[in-house]
Amino acid sequence: MIVRRAFTRWLVALAVLHGIVVCAGFFAPYDPVEQDRKNPYLPPMRLHLADAHGHLHARAFVYSLKLREGSFDQYEEDTTEPHPVKFFLRGARYRLLGFLPCQMRLFGVENARIYLLGTDAYGRDQLSRLLFGGQVSLLAGLLGAGITLLIGLSVGSVAGYFGGWRDSLLMRVAELFLALPWLYLLFALRAFLPLAVGPLKAFFLIIAVIGAVGWARPARLVRGVVLSAKERDFVRAARGFGATNRYLLRRHILPQTSSVLLTQAAILIPQYVLAEMTLSFLGLGVPEPVPSWGNLLSSLQQYSVLVSYWWMYLPTVVMVPFFLGYLGLASSLQERGETYKIEGRSVGSLT
Repeated sequence: MIVRRAFTRWLVALAVLHGIVVCAGFFAPYDPVEQDRKNPYLPPMRLHLADAHGHLHARAFVYSLKLREGSFDQYEEDTTEPHPVKFFLRGARYRLLGFLPCQMRLFGVENARIYLLGTDAYGRDQLSRLLFGGQVSLLAGLLGAGITLLIGLSVGSVAGYFGGWRDSLLMRVAELFLALPWLYLLFALRAFLPLAVGPLKAFFLIIAVIGAVGWARPARLVRGVVLSAKERDFVRAARGFGATNRYLLRRHILPQTSSVLLTQAAILIPQYVLAEMTLSFLGLGVPEPVPSWGNLLSSLQQYSVLVSYWWMYLPTVVMVPFFLGYLGLASSLQERGETYKIEGRSVGSLT
C-alpha cells in the first residue's frame, strides 16, 4: 500500500510538471523567440504588494527596470509607475498542445513587459524560453527512450526466446555497446552528421542518435525475463496445444517484460534529456532560435555571462524536479516489482 501511494505521488507530480511544459504557450507570457533588444540581460523582476510610499495594493505588481545612472549593465527599479499583474490576458497567438490556436495567457501586464526570470543577450524572456525549451528536451528524452526500449525489447526477446547462435551474436553486440562510453559515442555519431541542418531535422537526428546508443542494457534485462518466462508451465502447455512462437511471445511472454520496460523508461528518460542538453550545450543539438534546455545554458560558455548574470543558471534549477521525479518513479517501480515477486512466491508456496 505504501509503495502504491509513493508510485501515485511521483506519477501525479510528473504529470503536473509535464502538463505545464506541454501547455507552455499558456503559462509563458511571451513568444520564446520574441526579442527586446533594448533590454539585454535584464535581471528578474520582483513582485511587490507595497509601493515605494508604503501603500499596500490588492494586486501584485512589478516595476519596470532602468539602467542605473553612470552604469551600462546595472539596473534599478523605476518606482514612478507600478504595473499590476493581471491574469488571463490576451497576447500573441500560439498553438495550445501544438494544434489548438489560442491567444489566452495565464498572466501578464498591460503597456509594459514582465520578466520574472530575466532576459538573455537578445532580450528574450527566459521564463518563456525555459517552458518552450522543456518541450524540446523532454520530447527528445521521451522519444529517444521509446526507440531504445523498442530496440531492446526486439533484441532481448529474440535472443532469449530463440537462443542458440542468435543469442550469442546479439549478446556479444550488446556487450560491445555496454563497453563503449555512451557520451563519447554520442559525440562521434553526431560528428559524422551534417552540422548545417534545420531545427526539425536536427531534433530528429538527435533522437535517432541517442535512441540507438543505449539499447544494450534493456535488451539484456528483457532477455533474462524471456528466458524465465518461456520455461513457465502455462507457456509449455500452450506450446503443447500448438501455439505458434508469435502467439506465445505476444500473449504470454512479452507482457511479463512490462515492469522491466517501465522501470527502464523512468531511468532512461532523464538520461536522454541530459544527453540532448549536452549536445545542445556544445552546439551539436537543436540550433537557435528554437529553445531547448541545452542551448539555454550555452551562453554560460562565455566567462562574462558566467560571472555576471546569475539568472542564466536558473534553467539548471528547473531541471532538478523533473530528474528527481523520474528517479523517484523508477525507485517506486522497482519496489513495486519486488513486492509483486514476494507476493507471487508466497502464493505459489501456499498452493
